Amino acid sequence: MNHSLPAPRHTKLLVPDASGIAEAAALLRAGGLVAMPTETVYGLGGDARSDLAVARIFDAKGRPRFNPLIVHVPDLAAARRFAVFDVRAEAVAAVFWPGPLTLVLPLRTDAGLSPLVTAELESVAIRLPAHPVAQALLRAFGGPLAAPSANPSGRVSPTRAAHVIDGLAGRIDAVLDGGACAVGVESTILGLVGEPALLRPGGVATEALEAMLGPLSIGGNTEKPNAPGQLASHYAPGAAVRLNAESIVPGEVHLGFGAGPADLNLSARGDLIEAAANLFHMLREADRLAQPGQTIAVAPIPEHGLGRAINDRLRRAAAPRA
Repeated sequence: MNHSLPAPRHTKLLVPDASGIAEAAALLRAGGLVAMPTETVYGLGGDARSDLAVARIFDAKGRPRFNPLIVHVPDLAAARRFAVFDVRAEAVAAVFWPGPLTLVLPLRTDAGLSPLVTAELESVAIRLPAHPVAQALLRAFGGPLAAPSANPSGRVSPTRAAHVIDGLAGRIDAVLDGGACAVGVESTILGLVGEPALLRPGGVATEALEAMLGPLSIGGNTEKPNAPGQLASHYAPGAAVRLNAESIVPGEVHLGFGAGPADLNLSARGDLIEAAANLFHMLREADRLAQPGQTIAVAPIPEHGLGRAINDRLRRAAAPRA
């Protein structure tokens, strides 16, 4: 298959009313790409059953083909058409869906998804988003949408429509502008193929899952991912990032957390929910403020609740880059 695909000439910004949703669904049915808001970040949607649409997603993002995508569906009945749900998966879905949780489950043999979505694995990452615009689009489209974050691969994830336009204008067909994303970090990914494993911390606190399932092992593979978000260098701004910065160094852009002086602050009152919602936007703003050669210094973030997801993103943003 030839994956050297022409990019659209113009990216439309659509209002998420009935007309905008209908236009977005029509673009998707024609094999196009539409960025949509979810409660976590904006996702770049394409028909998960179409090799060509999914290849366009990889092409637009510059994403490695070995990195699988998350399939978004409107309800549990739709999810069961693509993945095998055991008793554990049914119980977790009943508590946490719709919401910022992705389940990695055995792929149904009759799923009909493009093998590009799953990176030809025998499992599938699947999610039921809660955002009303995502829900409306999924129902209007009437099928599964592969939807990684709507940004160039490896860069800071988008939590506003303007972030999507900044990174992908001219490479995708449209963006549904649903305002700022409430959660602000990607979904938690829970592996339920075999023993339960945390494959990526995210918008559902690990503690909440462990209260239901018991202690979770840490899964994932940076070289051959079995779920999105496992590459060592990811979510990176242009400037270098220094973590656990307890003091301000002249010439750095300081991204704070809690009380104290800072150029920008994830949450002046030390609220991890607020910090998660602000994370990617603040990283973009810090990158904008940084002069050539300057570093973004990030204050320590507690390693519990949503702090685990924030620190995971920050460690990947600070990792050595290829």
